[in-house]
Amino acid sequence: MSAAVLQADPLAPMVPQASAKPDLDRRTQALLHAPMLPLLLRLAWPNVLVMLAQASTGLIETWWVSKLGTDALAGMALVFPGVMLMQMISAGAMGGGISSAIARALGAGKPDQADAFVLHAIVINILFGASFAAAVLIWGRPLYAAMGGEGASLEAALTYSNVVFGGNVLLWVMNGLASVIRGTGNMLTPALVMFTGALLLVPVSPLLIFGFGPIPAMGIAGGGVALLLFYFGGFAVLGWYVLSGRNVARFRLAPLRWPLAREILRVGAAAAVSSIQTNVTIGLVTALVGMAAGPQAVAGFGTAARLEYLLMPLAFGFGGPLVALVGTNVGAGNRERALRIAWIGAAIAALLTEIIGVAAAIWPTAWLRLFDSDPAMLATGSAYLRAVGPFYGCFGFGFALYFASQGAGKLLWPLLVGFARVAVAIGGGWIALELSGSLAVMFVVVGAALFVYGAGIATAIRLGAWFGRASATRG
Repeated sequence: MSAAVLQADPLAPMVPQASAKPDLDRRTQALLHAPMLPLLLRLAWPNVLVMLAQASTGLIETWWVSKLGTDALAGMALVFPGVMLMQMISAGAMGGGISSAIARALGAGKPDQADAFVLHAIVINILFGASFAAAVLIWGRPLYAAMGGEGASLEAALTYSNVVFGGNVLLWVMNGLASVIRGTGNMLTPALVMFTGALLLVPVSPLLIFGFGPIPAMGIAGGGVALLLFYFGGFAVLGWYVLSGRNVARFRLAPLRWPLAREILRVGAAAAVSSIQTNVTIGLVTALVGMAAGPQAVAGFGTAARLEYLLMPLAFGFGGPLVALVGTNVGAGNRERALRIAWIGAAIAALLTEIIGVAAAIWPTAWLRLFDSDPAMLATGSAYLRAVGPFYGCFGFGFALYFASQGAGKLLWPLLVGFARVAVAIGGGWIALELSGSLAVMFVVVGAALFVYGAGIATAIRLGAWFGRASATRG
């Protein structure tokens, strides 16, 4: 990938040439003053591309691993929530804290502080990546067994999990570097790097899983190795981009300072709890399905739920720019503009995710048959998509507002609403399952929890959770 392509600035055409200043000023001025809808769309499309590319890596792995049989597919269903949790926390949660801190520093006219955040971001991500890796490598077996894994499916889960989580630090640092770049309003560079990596994964994954010529067949472990190669490639290219000085926020060696780390963690740690809520919900529903109907049903639910892991990147495609846009405008004191940008972005995300949800509810097997044709798997997966698909727009709306709240540095209400979603989905779902004995009824309750999530965050912001009721009403 050429340096010229990596330095492309999608915001440059939006700033009049007469007022052109150094790159930092031009980019920040566009975030503060350019027309909102064209600006948001211009920033969002590469971010949608990068998030879909990153989520597709798991889907590519799943498609190839499904050729190894239902046990391997069920094993991946057990591991997938944890893998996506790492992606969501490193890219969306802690990544949002990094992008928000850098955006607010640039909006307030403090480029030196933005530079200082880069080193702190990398150190924080290394520590978190290593900690999560150690936890899963030590306690993976009891975790997957509690989620319904047994026999061959449990062994497949452990084989895949040990490889992927063994290189977990690579994922965290790659996403940390991408967040540093996105915090400056540059969505295109991470998009190009991630998309290229996802394309390369298409031939590499089956090559390592099934083998060819001198390359031995590694089975499900080969899928994990291919994923680690994707992480390493992204880390190397994004690291070069930041270290070369091409990024607006530059890497500089300096003493670590707690106030700067705290500014990242203040948003990132709270957002991480929200990411954990989402994945805990899916993980516990997986456990309920496994206890009620066995491994084939787990494979069906897990395959259907993977569609939600495509909705998250789609919503994050608008959420990532919302972090930078809202954060920069909040840093500059433009509260009403920040609110209007948030509502516009959330409405677009809701529309796109609802279209996907309705299509999945009408034609569920079109998605499920991409991975397997087991009757029990298809029946469970279809029941889930018919019940939950119509609520996907609520999820997209709330998820985009959650990222906008990261930019504003106000995550208390999204966090509380996330706990309400977990309570409705798991507590209500368990009660529904106990009373009816039907997975379909439980899935309806899980869908209702998505409505609680979207409506709850929107109501909190509308009532002034960011800046008070008067500003919310005007915005």
